[in-house]
Amino acid sequence: MDKTRAEIAALIAKRLEEEKIDLQSQFSESKEQIGFFYLDDLLPESLVETIHQCFPKPENSVLKKSLKEYKYVAYQMNLYHPLLEEVIYAFQEPNVVKLIQEICELEGIFPDKNLYAGGLSVMKKNNFLSPHLDNSHDKDRDQWRVLNLLFYVTPNWVDSNGGNLELWPQGLKSNPISITSKFNRLVVMSTHQHSWHSVNKVNSNEIRCCVSNYYFSKTPLRTTDTFHVTSFRGRPGQRLRDTLLRFDTTVRMEIRKLFKKGIRENPHKYKQ
Repeated sequence: MDKTRAEIAALIAKRLEEEKIDLQSQFSESKEQIGFFYLDDLLPESLVETIHQCFPKPENSVLKKSLKEYKYVAYQMNLYHPLLEEVIYAFQEPNVVKLIQEICELEGIFPDKNLYAGGLSVMKKNNFLSPHLDNSHDKDRDQWRVLNLLFYVTPNWVDSNGGNLELWPQGLKSNPISITSKFNRLVVMSTHQHSWHSVNKVNSNEIRCCVSNYYFSKTPLRTTDTFHVTSFRGRPGQRLRDTLLRFDTTVRMEIRKLFKKGIRENPHKYKQ
């Protein structure tokens, strides 16, 4: 099933428009902490199944493994099936951006054609993503990251599989909100100084596949936001890991005071 990004965007926009009032309510009710909404049945099932079939295998992706995370990513999109690039950039089409901006009651947001920290996420058994705040800015440190878009495409994914998104609106001392990485589900969440989130460990032998995008703005989501690097923490009970990850964040923040873009450029972007 070959579709262009414009055709896929039209389908996304149609579903967003159909559920716009409910989605606005979801985001409005949560925005004082971590604003988010999710929408099921985003695209025709047959199309999403095809997208899933086109996903790269873990061995054909970039492994990221440390105390912070254990997952695979893919962002050099010309190396993979063309449909994957089309679906990623469908979320960057003006009609989709406009609707999401209206749902979240924001102004002046725009997508990232470079896919800085975006693209494809592939997670297999025992993969995880520790609680963290996303980097506050784009690759050039000129624009503020304000929204995170996650589209899950693995058929028959259930909560007990793990690999689910966790939001920590009360911080890491309280229980998180868990959002299942359900097939054909779009999650949109705000990114700011307090939007701690994570992915719990995958328990299944199935591969969790996710299409990821970020939206940016010339101004931060909150007036109190300040620049920060991607900042990781340990989960509750992981005291040693938490201490090490906090130290790592402190070191990287000190480096960024001296070097605006860090010592080396982050390779996670699409070199077109």
